[in-house]
Amino acid sequence: MTKKQVFAFLMITAGTAAAGYLLYHTFRDHSAGEIVASLEAIPMGHMAMALLYAFGSYLCLTGFDWVGVRSIDGKLTYPRIALASFIALSIGQSVGLSGLSSGALRYRYYAHWGLDAENVAKIVLLSGVTVGMGMAVLSGAVMIINPADAAAVLRVSEGTIIVLGAGCLTVAAAYLLMAAWLRTPLTIRTWSFQMPPLRLAATQLAIGTMNYIFVSACLREVMTAEANVSFLKAATAFMLANFAILMTHAPGGLGVLEATVQHVMGNQASVGSLVAFRIIYFFIPFLIGLPLALVVEAIFRVRKRIARASTASKAPVPAR
Repeated sequence: MTKKQVFAFLMITAGTAAAGYLLYHTFRDHSAGEIVASLEAIPMGHMAMALLYAFGSYLCLTGFDWVGVRSIDGKLTYPRIALASFIALSIGQSVGLSGLSSGALRYRYYAHWGLDAENVAKIVLLSGVTVGMGMAVLSGAVMIINPADAAAVLRVSEGTIIVLGAGCLTVAAAYLLMAAWLRTPLTIRTWSFQMPPLRLAATQLAIGTMNYIFVSACLREVMTAEANVSFLKAATAFMLANFAILMTHAPGGLGVLEATVQHVMGNQASVGSLVAFRIIYFFIPFLIGLPLALVVEAIFRVRKRIARASTASKAPVPAR
């Protein structure tokens, strides 16, 4: 195993151990019957709205790849981009190390459709930037408008939280300025990266922010059945959970997300709402994405065999 593989293995192992501990700590005081009863207490209307918001989030996620493909002047159609994005992210967000797992799946699809490794890497990188910019914008807005909740969790002053929020928004603004004025490619060793045009960069911020708004709304929807939860508090909980997930590398944020949200929300986060959010936003897309990936892979293999057979039939017969 290479050093990178060993490091990735250790990170996954540590993240899994942390997830197991946090899951136990979060649910240890609840029996299976209590969890089921808490789930059943969430009205179907709230469940339906949560599903709708989750759909909106995954629709935004396909926009991440669309921006990436357009930035390299790719000619792929949106249905193909959406297919690759949904499969990659529905699986990647559940198994952990999303950048690596979803990146490998994207490479499989985009390479099949004619893109080389460098362009696929640029698409994945730009998608990651869109994630970061969306997180920066919503985190900045939430910390400035609602500093009290983040301050209580992080145990710092509200003034510090407001400064951090302003810093997040400054990062997003700096990215737009770089997109507007920096036309020289950024070079790292032998690899170069061109900043996207301002219009695409602004689209990144808009789509990235909308994605997190939809996810926060999904979380709030499963909680409002038992408590009057504001969108700002739900968004604060989710953004802090994302920072915790990035630090722990737990697979799919399992355990980390639930523990962080419960810590921020207190009694407003019922055990049923945490389980419902995990099922709606992670498990259901995964259960759709995995079979879809197997079907697409089978189609790829069949087309490859047909292409080989067609090439062989057209090959000239050697003279005797």
